[in-house]
Amino acid sequence: MKTKICVVTGTRAEFGLLRNLMLLIEKDPNFELQVISTGTHLDKKFGNTESEIIECGFKINRRVPILSDTPEHQSTVECMSRGLLGFSSALETLMPDLLVVLGDRSEIFTAAIAAHLKKIPIAHIHGGETTPAMLDEAFRHSITKMAQIHFTAAEEYRNRVIQLGENPRNVHNVGGLGVDAMNQMHLMGKQALEGALALKFLEKSFIVTFHPVTLEDSTSESQISELLSALGRLKETTLLFTSPNSDEGNQLIQSRLIKFVSDHENAYLFKSLGSQVYFSCLQFVDGVIGNSSSGLLEVPSAKKATVNIGNRQIGRPRASSVIDCDPSEDSIYAAIQYIYSPEYRIKLSNAINPYGNGGASEKIFEIIKESDLSNLVKKPFFDLFEM
Repeated sequence: MKTKICVVTGTRAEFGLLRNLMLLIEKDPNFELQVISTGTHLDKKFGNTESEIIECGFKINRRVPILSDTPEHQSTVECMSRGLLGFSSALETLMPDLLVVLGDRSEIFTAAIAAHLKKIPIAHIHGGETTPAMLDEAFRHSITKMAQIHFTAAEEYRNRVIQLGENPRNVHNVGGLGVDAMNQMHLMGKQALEGALALKFLEKSFIVTFHPVTLEDSTSESQISELLSALGRLKETTLLFTSPNSDEGNQLIQSRLIKFVSDHENAYLFKSLGSQVYFSCLQFVDGVIGNSSSGLLEVPSAKKATVNIGNRQIGRPRASSVIDCDPSEDSIYAAIQYIYSPEYRIKLSNAINPYGNGGASEKIFEIIKESDLSNLVKKPFFDLFEM
């Protein structure tokens, strides 16, 4: 009988990280891959990115819609309520031998709760990280306490998971999945890319991704205003905006982006670029600007600049190529100009990605294959003094 591995994915970025692991599971004759699609994958406002999962050849076993078509009903509490009921029903039908989840988003948290209540073992990827400026901080550590197998992206994250009471034997530092996704992607050429996106890369170009900030002192409204003011000062520069995620405040950011793009002929807005187009664009841009984790996890391996705005990614290790700046117009503009300085070009050429050189997907799957999934659910708290 095949071992059933169920993977939950709720965002475009998350699927890009999980794709190679899912392929490994699907190709192994001893395993059956199950896929639950949820979150922004199922919402047209975010590009219906479930199509990317299907285009990669994966079968969607269950869908768990959590977002509402009515903006005022998109509170996190209501979404999580729908998620808990939906995942409970989906897992009751699928009954996998292992649930694989990545990260810290609220829909992933509810999937973990449902699996925990049904005594289904959980493998958690990218645990141990700390993002104190985000509500997701608590979700991530809570998922850790419900999971039995842990795959972290850095040694300090592994240590933090152990600090939370997890047995070191079950905590594995495998590096970041983002490097795998980029290394194994077939990249498009410049001409094909410009044709697909209906744009031209000017002398300078950037990808811009700015997500809501949920626990910072300054608001998403003030931060996006400062960012757009800084970007408005750039000349002969192509700006490729990707839409924000579904966190509270996304509609305000999206409306500001739509207005900016309509007023600037060098700016373009996409609901989702998709992994292939995103990584292909990295070849022809000077860097990324915003507060997305991709700027820390993946972009340094492409030897491109990252302008990281505000505190959304505070607490995460970063390569020397990452430029941190305050969410103010002058600070953002100065960081962008610094990219072209001789001093920074040396930093960029010597940058080492702290999340590894790739191979995380293979490491994760090998560990899963060697694990006794029938004896994982009951686990004792591991006290540090026992080490």
